[in-house]
Amino acid sequence: MDIAAARTFLEIVKTGSFIRAAANLNITQTAVSARVRVLEEQLDRQLFIRNKAGAKLTQAGDQFLRYATTLVQLWERARHDVAMPLGRENFVTVGGEHSLWNPLLRDWLAWMKDECADVAIRAQIDAPERLIDQVQEGLVDLAVVYAPPQRTGVIAELLVDEALVAVSTDDASAEDWWDTYVFVDWSPDFRANHHMAFPDAPSPALSVNHGPLALDYIVAVGGSGYFRMEAVRPHLDSGRLHVVPHKPRFSYSIYALYSPKADELLIERVRNGLRAVAVSRRE
Repeated sequence: MDIAAARTFLEIVKTGSFIRAAANLNITQTAVSARVRVLEEQLDRQLFIRNKAGAKLTQAGDQFLRYATTLVQLWERARHDVAMPLGRENFVTVGGEHSLWNPLLRDWLAWMKDECADVAIRAQIDAPERLIDQVQEGLVDLAVVYAPPQRTGVIAELLVDEALVAVSTDDASAEDWWDTYVFVDWSPDFRANHHMAFPDAPSPALSVNHGPLALDYIVAVGGSGYFRMEAVRPHLDSGRLHVVPHKPRFSYSIYALYSPKADELLIERVRNGLRAVAVSRRE
């Protein structure tokens, strides 16, 4: 399989257009079409339907999408493993959710620089579902995510037992906090627990599926919602936010996910760093 052709396929999916894919890859549209034609001949299936609006995946193209992604990721992994940077003896790929890179994984990178200078690192940000898939497929050595679902062939180690707390920019004792409530969709478990705790809660005027965005919003314009204690602590200290009394707290813990097939010694070094950073955050 031609990796360049697989990359081209993915770029067309990303941009929705042969023309835009050609521009992004800095090749001609004719070259893009030729690469797709080679893939279609090898698979004996049409991958795209082209029209004036761009390019749309066929059913076969949609099926091939996952494999093309895996092919490119495996190639990147092989390229990094074989071309080990000078002075490094080991290589590890670590992924994390966007909101976990600052400060947890940023501090872990600093720890690795000081304590594991022989290890080359590939760090990446992705959605938790994709990170778990990549750990399961061996494309990522370790992923750090919030509240992961159980997955066959993936070990989940608790790093930080964090809580979601109800906070408000108004008087914390006010019972009308629902008037400015922002619902943050933290996870399916949170949604279920939230519904059981507040079965008669009115539908919120604003729902957000990214905690940092919702927190920035209520700090800027006022409001209330459930947020990670570590994220709101500076605002609690400054008096901008207040914990709403008599509201339940929900668990939203951070886990390190890895495969039992991964390099045991290398993964243990990575986990030691994560544990050390997690402990330092609580002190």
